[in-house]
Amino acid sequence: MNLIDTHTHLDSFVRRGELPAALQRAAAAGVGRMITIGTDTDDWTLYRDLARDHPGTVAYTVGLHPCSVGEDWAARVGQLEAFWGGVRPVALGETGLDRFHLPKDNPTEAERIIGWQKAAFAEQLALAKKLGCPLVVHSRGAFAECVAMIDAAGVEWSRVVFHCFTEGPAEMAELVQRGGYGSFTGVLTYKSAEAVRAAALAQGLDRLMIETDAPYLTPMPHRGKPNEPAYLRHTAEFAAGVFGVSLERLAEVTTANAQRFFAI
Repeated sequence: MNLIDTHTHLDSFVRRGELPAALQRAAAAGVGRMITIGTDTDDWTLYRDLARDHPGTVAYTVGLHPCSVGEDWAARVGQLEAFWGGVRPVALGETGLDRFHLPKDNPTEAERIIGWQKAAFAEQLALAKKLGCPLVVHSRGAFAECVAMIDAAGVEWSRVVFHCFTEGPAEMAELVQRGGYGSFTGVLTYKSAEAVRAAALAQGLDRLMIETDAPYLTPMPHRGKPNEPAYLRHTAEFAAGVFGVSLERLAEVTTANAQRFFAI
């Protein structure tokens, strides 16, 4: 059995000197490959080096996360295209819109920040269209806005994945209608996540991808502890039950979907 963690953040493991052990635990759990997701200039080069040093195990992306967007967003986004030489990213992202983390007590500042987010997202959408690469979207409290911006940009929807999908089946129908994807984290295992499970079923097993978003969103039974790629197995086991298939079948399909989408 081989699982692919399609969205993880390995920088914290590197900083603590724990990456070799985390990779070993992942392999022991059947997670043979992972994609570490870029969020800002301070992790892009680190992740490129990890992909170079761990070929066949670690792939990477580069993108400016909406929560990393500031007034200087254009200078940072302007550095992205240069990574498509040498050890190439497998996608652009994560990028998108995040209204959840806007300042609640300062509406003027919130509007200024969301304006920067939209500008940075638009620029990265244009770059993804130019490069013809997969796009990893972060959307929190802004699903309809993200969909509208992707529509307007003319990005090929079959190359778009909304990571950590936590909307319901109606929103999933919007993605499926367009040919896009949603991928699912340990949230799928939470008792309160009935709508998320319904969304996964609405998308169907044949389009399913799974992720940890480590060190966040730890699945049951380890919820409350830092997440890591090895814990993808718990999400996979739970998802197999949701879809009524064996773990081996779930792994086979999700791995094939990830390989096809990210061309890995």
